[in-house]
Amino acid sequence: MSEPNFAGNIIVNLASLPDFLRTPILKKRMTEFFSKNDDEKTEIIVNALNAGPTIPFPNFSKLFKTWLEVLATINNENREDMFVNYFKHILLSPEKIILFNLDAIFEIFLQVDNEKQQILISTIKTVFDRLDEKSKRKMILLSPDSARLLFNF
Repeated sequence: MSEPNFAGNIIVNLASLPDFLRTPILKKRMTEFFSKNDDEKTEIIVNALNAGPTIPFPNFSKLFKTWLEVLATINNENREDMFVNYFKHILLSPEKIILFNLDAIFEIFLQVDNEKQQILISTIKTVFDRLDEKSKRKMILLSPDSARLLFNF
C-alpha cells in the first residue's frame, strides 16, 4: 500500500468538522463503504485504524461518537458487516488497536444514547459470538474490563 492514504486523510478531515457537517458526510461515506468490494473495504479499515491514533483525541472522540450514532441507524446486515470487518483487521493486527486509548473510547461509547447503545451491543455480541475460540480470547484480551462487562465477553 504505497499509495497515499486517502481514506486516512478523509478521516482526519472529518474529525475536524462541526457536527452539522460531519454527520451527513459520515453517513454518505458509510453508505459508500457497503457498496465496496472486500479489498476496498480492507483498505478503508486499515487506513482508519492507522489514522485514528494520529487524530487529536478531542476531534477523534467527536468523530467516533458520530460514527457510532450513524452506525446504529443503518440496517443490521450492514452494521454486522462493518463490525465483522473491523474485528477481522483488529485480530490480524492487534498492535493497531493498542495504539488507541481504549478506555477513553469505551467512555465515548457510553455517551451514545441508550437505545443506540443497545442496538450496537446486540450487533457486537452477534459478531463476537461467531468468532472462533482463539479469536474470542484475543478480542477479550484487547478489550477494556468495562467493555468486557457490558458486552458479556
